Amino acid sequence: MTQVGQDSLGARQTLKVGAREYGYYSLAKAAEAYGDISRLPFSLKVLLENMLRFEDGGFTVSADDVKALVDWQQNPVTGAEIQYRPARVLLQDFTGVPCVVDLAAMRDAIAKLGGDTSKINPLVPVHLVIDHSVMVDEFGHPKAFEQNVEIEYERNGERYDFLKWGSKSLDNFYAVPPGTGICHQVNLENIAQAVWVSKDQTGQDVAYPDTCVGTDSHTTMINGLGVLGWGVGGIEAEAAMLGQPVSMLIPEVVGFKLTGALSEGVTATDLVLTCTNMLRKHGVVGRFVEYFGPGLAHLTLADRATLANMAPEYGATCGFFGIDDKTLDYLRLTGRDEDQIALVEAYAKKQGFWLDPNGPDPVFTSTLELDMASVVPSLAGPKRPQDRVDLTKVDDVFADDMRDTYKKSNQRVAVEGKDFDIGDGDVMIAAITSCTNTSNPGVLVAAGLVAKKADELGLRPKPWVKTSLAPGSQVVTDYLVRAGLQSHLDNIGFNLVGYGCTTCIGNSGPLAEPISKAINENGLVAAAVISGNRNFEGRVSPDVRANFLASPPLVVAYALKGTVIEDFTTTPIGQGSDGNDVFLKDIWPTNLEVASTMASCMDRPMFQARYADVYKGDSHWQAIDVTGSETYKWRAGSTYVANPPYFEGMSMTPAPVGDIVGAKPLLILGDSITTDHISPAGSIKVDSPGGQWLMEHQVAKADFNSYGSRRGHHEVMMRGTFANIRIKNEMVPGIEGGMSRYDGVPMPVFDAAMKHKADGTPLVVIAGKEYGTGSSRDWAAKGTNLLGVRAVIVESFERIHRSNLVGMGVLPLQFMGGDTRDSLGLTGDDSFTIHGVAGLKPRQDVKVEVTRPSGETFTFTALCRIDTANELEYFLNGGILHYVLRKLAA
Repeated sequence: MTQVGQDSLGARQTLKVGAREYGYYSLAKAAEAYGDISRLPFSLKVLLENMLRFEDGGFTVSADDVKALVDWQQNPVTGAEIQYRPARVLLQDFTGVPCVVDLAAMRDAIAKLGGDTSKINPLVPVHLVIDHSVMVDEFGHPKAFEQNVEIEYERNGERYDFLKWGSKSLDNFYAVPPGTGICHQVNLENIAQAVWVSKDQTGQDVAYPDTCVGTDSHTTMINGLGVLGWGVGGIEAEAAMLGQPVSMLIPEVVGFKLTGALSEGVTATDLVLTCTNMLRKHGVVGRFVEYFGPGLAHLTLADRATLANMAPEYGATCGFFGIDDKTLDYLRLTGRDEDQIALVEAYAKKQGFWLDPNGPDPVFTSTLELDMASVVPSLAGPKRPQDRVDLTKVDDVFADDMRDTYKKSNQRVAVEGKDFDIGDGDVMIAAITSCTNTSNPGVLVAAGLVAKKADELGLRPKPWVKTSLAPGSQVVTDYLVRAGLQSHLDNIGFNLVGYGCTTCIGNSGPLAEPISKAINENGLVAAAVISGNRNFEGRVSPDVRANFLASPPLVVAYALKGTVIEDFTTTPIGQGSDGNDVFLKDIWPTNLEVASTMASCMDRPMFQARYADVYKGDSHWQAIDVTGSETYKWRAGSTYVANPPYFEGMSMTPAPVGDIVGAKPLLILGDSITTDHISPAGSIKVDSPGGQWLMEHQVAKADFNSYGSRRGHHEVMMRGTFANIRIKNEMVPGIEGGMSRYDGVPMPVFDAAMKHKADGTPLVVIAGKEYGTGSSRDWAAKGTNLLGVRAVIVESFERIHRSNLVGMGVLPLQFMGGDTRDSLGLTGDDSFTIHGVAGLKPRQDVKVEVTRPSGETFTFTALCRIDTANELEYFLNGGILHYVLRKLAA
């Protein structure tokens, strides 16, 4: 059931499609009341419909809010605060486990407050897709997939029990079992409907735009289907599940005009790396991006989804596309019901969501333009996804960014027990991985054709390269097999290892011990080439420093070449079985080859068969025997799932918020600190606080699993906060890794935080630009809170992490007037007092007083980045979950 407003504008109308009638909220009626909306961007039309549906319905949406959105066309900048209610929520298991943990904890807490546990239930559909847990332990042989599945269930049995409990105990909660695919691809191919339908309070079917928020930053992929969706932190997603609106400012919208078409041999990956670079330079953090222009006609739906997917990498909230015939064709190919497809077409045309190539361009805050014919084969790296580099210049970039940084040369070292040596720039990992493009048939078929040509010439990967193929969807296997390409991929080492995120999120599995030893003992700067979306330091593998993003066919080619050194286009990849040199051009398929192969190997029944019983799972999933219950029976001694401390001692009235007095810095950091730096998802080191805690609780090193898989246990995760092996705290110069200091003594961040906590000293974190870029992981904020950090002061925030900090009761402050940590000379010996916290208002100036060890004091002004009135309520309640819990219990 969908709750709707009282329709004071008379916007409720009836739409007849075939034999069915639907209620809907007419944008044309809104235009009659408030003025022309024909040039409002599609993405803002979706927000406008959302507001019409809840206007005057007791949901804090008013006629003034609607008017403000319509008037945006006259002044297209960030505007008034609005309340937005997505139709549904998407989760994955790394972020989904802590969400379900929080919901279970909230059921316990509301019972203690005398409330009704049944109120802690999702009010909108929630789909959790288990895709983040599979690791590349086995690879390069026919049994790799089967063996990785066995290992996955053995490692994650307790987590999967818990998630199945959630699916049986929570209303509107659907769990898609492991091995189905990556959440964004399952969303694109099956869950999303483009137009959502549910019954209102009277029992009538109401049609409205399909919208979602997800606890994975790449939820934006669904924008390619005309579905407005973006990533949020888990705590914000939980609030949305429980009926709370997403509080936001009317966003600025940047238009990206595409013209022309991609040239021969250029892929959608090359296009998205180019656009990411352009948009990062333009500056789109916190903004919507909307694609338009005649070039859209030359992009497949999968290509559009690839562009939308990487919105977090270019910093935008979303990267949106309107609906057109390509949308309908994709819905039909992927097995959607014909009545649903007819509804999408009728509704989109009626509401003005239909892409009209002859219509007027929307009004945008600013615009960029790209002739797609100018795009060239590209990679991005070696540390950031926005750092695009021409294929011909990868060696130069490696030399400039990596060899100079780590003072390396062209040394080669022997690998113990092997008949080969390795050196700087050698590719240790070549992975077809990630949600971005592993289900885009254009690049997957191209990778298969590269493998076929290479196999037929007798080429094989270099022996030090760890190869893997992890598609985003089971359908990929079907069409690669039908096209006769999977056997060639197998022959050159790209056997199926699993259906999930794998290497892109750090689940690359260990390198062979002799190779790892040779790298680390000799300080080699090893490389990885992956078809992923992120290449931050320390993310892909602890043994690899230089990480490059590339299209799947280039991943195959780099596995064969074995190094990022030398110009790929002028030096041979290797020698064929006839002894002749083979060059990239010899194995690269033509656009016609790719298109004709795609046409012959894909059809609608493939998708219908794979998604016919998507929640059933394999025999492993079916064997998990769990019963539902009102509250969860927490397992004593569990190291995976525990009742978190957020609600301990909570009362119906929040404690007063006061000034932050005498706070000490826990870390002083540079620019581009990612959520991977703050809360890594990968391996747990034995000598880290997290590893030591696990050892103390009788967990063997072999069973550590990863930080990502242990997000259901706060004791592990708070010890893992700021524990990335590549993070550099300026308070401990010359030391890399999760270190801080206390009383001048260097020690792990967790240990220092606990000593300050024992002293009763609040903490702050200080950093540079783009703080919190990357994944939408709520533990980056939860861990910050549990370490005792009261405020984070930086030059600029990325959108999701700023919101997460507020949601955990941590005050985000932004330097103003050109101030930085360097210009103010801030050090780890200073102490900070933040005044006026009790009387805060959104986006007000805040005075920060700094006291030097000598007793000298000075002040600077920071901007409070609590952006909306709703966010201020969350902060004053100690966090968004506390606010929701008190509201539901009242």
